[in-house]
Amino acid sequence: MKYASTLSSDAFPSQEFDFMLSNPPYGKSWKTDLERLEGKGDIKDPRFVTQHGGDSEYKMITRSSDGQLMFLVNKIAKMKHSTSLGSRIAEVHNGSSLFTGDAGQGESNIRRWIIENDWLEAIIALPENMFYNTGIATYIWLLTNRKSKERQGKVQLIDATEWYVPLRRNLGKKNCEFSEEQMGTIVDLVLHPVETEKSKIFPNEAFGYWKVTVDRPLRVQGADPHRVYKAAEIKALKAEGRVTEEGVPIIKKIHKKGTQPDPIHGLFEVEIAGKSCTVEYEPDTNLRDSEQVPLLEEGGIEEFFQREVLPYTPDAWIDPNKTQIGYEISFTRHFYKPAPMRTLDEIKTDIYALEQETEGLLEQIVGEVEK
Repeated sequence: MKYASTLSSDAFPSQEFDFMLSNPPYGKSWKTDLERLEGKGDIKDPRFVTQHGGDSEYKMITRSSDGQLMFLVNKIAKMKHSTSLGSRIAEVHNGSSLFTGDAGQGESNIRRWIIENDWLEAIIALPENMFYNTGIATYIWLLTNRKSKERQGKVQLIDATEWYVPLRRNLGKKNCEFSEEQMGTIVDLVLHPVETEKSKIFPNEAFGYWKVTVDRPLRVQGADPHRVYKAAEIKALKAEGRVTEEGVPIIKKIHKKGTQPDPIHGLFEVEIAGKSCTVEYEPDTNLRDSEQVPLLEEGGIEEFFQREVLPYTPDAWIDPNKTQIGYEISFTRHFYKPAPMRTLDEIKTDIYALEQETEGLLEQIVGEVEK
């Protein structure tokens, strides 16, 4: 054990470990460490900046207000890759590690890096009020770089939120714990992963999505539909207040002869001076939107776009240069059970009871007034 800050002053830079356990601070600022690492844009620490997904500088740097996932990245950097046992990690997090951060942001990049490297084995949702100083929902992340054959390419989610025994006396926020039997049930599910009501197994890709940028043309009333407008001219048109969805789409570029139209990706065929041309329109940033398309979407981005977007905005297109991959994990989506709807007879009974109660109150009020 050495005295230092794990994030900004790694005291074990060259060491690797078989087993790593941690309960890092969550919801806590790591701004001081960020400054010591020379700021978000200048961090070069190989623990947090690596190569992945075709990016030579794949950054895994979270927002300064919450650095809990950075501690997990630090541990992954200390995994043993040359031994038959490899390494195993267990770390406690709050719920924000599951979903905070959009595609391309630090938190999502960390989840993507972990899952696409097939290191995430399981996540266990714990009951609330399991810890002394917080009552919020918490989760145990289990990682390994030596997955068994049956686990490869998969992630297990275990919902243990309803498995607990109450304490006789609260210890701070803590008012419950696992019994030996409940702990045995969880361990058994991890060692022998099976599908149950409380244990679900998914392919890695089930947690990933494409974030797709959807653009629509800038339309200006009275514009020339056959000419290319320069940036200064477009700016002037906007100042004039002539932008309207009923206007003429502004051409940003006419592509060279032979360029094939591709409307889904913003290349449209128009006739200019009697000739067929492929053009690119100026996007209206006020109409810009985005869509999340699951990686497992049948038919991929294009079929999703044709089904979910074009019927409502037929002039829209995808900017492929802005498409990013993100990952998030939602326990609610996979384990939520809606409350059963009440029967008609139950509703009628309640209505009749309310009517009788109201009539009684009305009689009392009228009686008091008459007196």
